[in-house]
Amino acid sequence: MQLNKLTIAQAREQLDKKEISSQHLTQACLKQIEKHNSQLKACLTVSSDLAMSQAKEADKRLKMGETGPLLGIPYLAKDNLLTKDIKTTAGSKMLENYIAPYSATVVDKLEKAGAVLLGKTNLDEFAHGSSTENSYFGPSINPWDTNRVPGGSSGGSASAVASDMCLFALGSDTGGSIRQPASFCGITGLKPSYGRVSRFGLIAMTSSTDVIGPLTKSALDAEMVFSVISGKDEKDSTSYDNLHSSREFVSDISKVSKIGWVKEHEKDLSPEVKEALLKTRKKLESLGATFIDISLPNIKYAVPVYYIITPAEVSSNLARFDGLRFGFSKSEASNLKDYYLQTRGEGFGPEAKRRIMLGTYVLSAGYFDAYYLQAQRVRENIISDFDKVFSEVDLILTPSATGPAFRFGEKTNPLDMYIEDKFLAGPSLAGLPSISLPTETVKDLPFGFQLVGSKSGEDMILKVAKSFQENTNYHLEKPSLP
Repeated sequence: MQLNKLTIAQAREQLDKKEISSQHLTQACLKQIEKHNSQLKACLTVSSDLAMSQAKEADKRLKMGETGPLLGIPYLAKDNLLTKDIKTTAGSKMLENYIAPYSATVVDKLEKAGAVLLGKTNLDEFAHGSSTENSYFGPSINPWDTNRVPGGSSGGSASAVASDMCLFALGSDTGGSIRQPASFCGITGLKPSYGRVSRFGLIAMTSSTDVIGPLTKSALDAEMVFSVISGKDEKDSTSYDNLHSSREFVSDISKVSKIGWVKEHEKDLSPEVKEALLKTRKKLESLGATFIDISLPNIKYAVPVYYIITPAEVSSNLARFDGLRFGFSKSEASNLKDYYLQTRGEGFGPEAKRRIMLGTYVLSAGYFDAYYLQAQRVRENIISDFDKVFSEVDLILTPSATGPAFRFGEKTNPLDMYIEDKFLAGPSLAGLPSISLPTETVKDLPFGFQLVGSKSGEDMILKVAKSFQENTNYHLEKPSLP
């Protein structure tokens, strides 16, 4: 097997046995990037020299007998994560040439753990989107079908993992931006609980739902990355260490006996998606799980609530990008008003502008109570619904997307794109952990299902995810690349 096609777990075993080196592993990934990135446009920046330097250092640590989950493992980071001395563009003209003076906490943690940073991946501008079509630098491509999107906003990371450019990639998930591209590209994507991973150094989109997580080739790999990047960070007041649940976490899926089947979702499933989900349910039942019909009466409001709260926070978070402190600058403007208009008008793309305007509107006098405050009240009801359900079940099963990857230009209406978050926005609003795993194909394309856990319930969803993949081969299927 080519080294870049290894999983983290496979590479870990071979590195520890001194059968391969981190430098050879890194070279294999860089070669794959060089071969396919011009077509897939998964990476915006490739840091070859840094990667080889870090790989050489990792080999020294390995030679001295050191080990660790990610020591010597090459990865890519989504380009809204700050990386010291390497460009961080957020997929926007506004930050086209921005070089961060420090790295995000997760990047620092990975560096200390000996992981090897290969470069930065493409994304929808400032993570605003579900297809990576909103990137200023052009869209990433789905390696399963080059006429289709890889999903978004972490589409570059998903495309890179699916095409074996790296052993894992980091993404960010605000309302589905790890899980949906994982589904579209046939890989595993973990969204941790809100606060389990530090957001320090992540260019903020929606601060109350933003989460950093891994896109990987397996659930075991996701667990290995999560073990390194999670934990409390003094630089992020919302972060925390594992809150040990009173639940007994066991490896036997039959003892994680109750999985919720959401009645409200049934009417939203296409025949093909419903068939794939029912086959997934049957497989989980064969492994010992039992299913219980559950009700989330307010889940139908998740997308409307998300797209009121998100633009409101976006308009606030993007206010700092004015061309004065940093970012794209329109220096020939004759006065301050024109300067702002030209700088922000040219620096931001259409979707960023749309969300800024929507957010400013719902936060304005006369509309704050009617829209934003009301949305926050409904959000509390959604959280309450999840709390009640998790007193009855251990996990919840849903699709990861409304269907398989769609074609470029197919969803030109913003509302059609927003509906992509139908099954994903609820867990994000509630701050719950969830994972997308490959399952039965839909229309001969990769498709994923989502397992949602209770707050801090990553251990449980990972154990069930690993059990499912130990007994299926969906995650082993690969796209055919030229």
